[in-house]
Amino acid sequence: MIDAKDLWKTMLEEARMMQTLEPSLRDFLEARILKKPNFADALAKNLSSHFFKITEYDINFENIFSELLDFDNKIVQCACRDLQAYLDRDPACDHYVTPLLFYKGFQALQLYRICHSLWIRDQRYLARYLQSKMSEYYGVDIHPGAIIGGGVMLDHATSLVIGETAVVGDDVSILHSVTLGGSGLQSGDRHPKIANGVLIAAGAKVLGDIAVGEGVKIGAGSLVLESVPAYVTVAGVPAKIIGGTTSGMPALNMDQQINDEGN
Repeated sequence: MIDAKDLWKTMLEEARMMQTLEPSLRDFLEARILKKPNFADALAKNLSSHFFKITEYDINFENIFSELLDFDNKIVQCACRDLQAYLDRDPACDHYVTPLLFYKGFQALQLYRICHSLWIRDQRYLARYLQSKMSEYYGVDIHPGAIIGGGVMLDHATSLVIGETAVVGDDVSILHSVTLGGSGLQSGDRHPKIANGVLIAAGAKVLGDIAVGEGVKIGAGSLVLESVPAYVTVAGVPAKIIGGTTSGMPALNMDQQINDEGN
């Protein structure tokens, strides 16, 4: 488990280094990180700052987010794991502060976590409002009712859609233009269940109340309409099993190649 206090110390050092290298960002870094007492407050500040651009109403989102993060520490714990996932899996991510400040995939995921906490506390109108703003600002639409584990990386994330009854496990990597959606007009449980360690490549569509097993790799542009057993690679329209996975948890090494897969 990543310790939020230790992570915060590292992030402060990174922000000071950035100030030295890029003096024009001094005030930005002061406001977003260096004047904040901890990671939770910095997270609340960074997320809430985006809403100043898109709402005409007098709503203090920073206070709302800070209070919720104090109440639900699980959000902070998952955010720490998500940050580590970005640093471990994205070669373009060189510091912990980078996703917090600049990556909309990380930002949208943390806003989802806030929405989900509101949803299960029966503050569903506020959760829906924030969901709509998430879609408007980030181009990412995650229903507050979905369940998403920790250590998740949403790479780029543009046009990502995750439906209400979807479940995403721990240590999953999802690229842009992925849909975890329904397949009809049925109510109730109607979205995919994604197990731990799954890699879903760009443009893949996984539809219906189906299970995707642990350690699965889903190829780019694939259409998955049936449940998938653990530790296989699927690709195509509709998706078919084309082999095993070359690593137990493909989400961790981000290998999206589908050739020469082991059986």
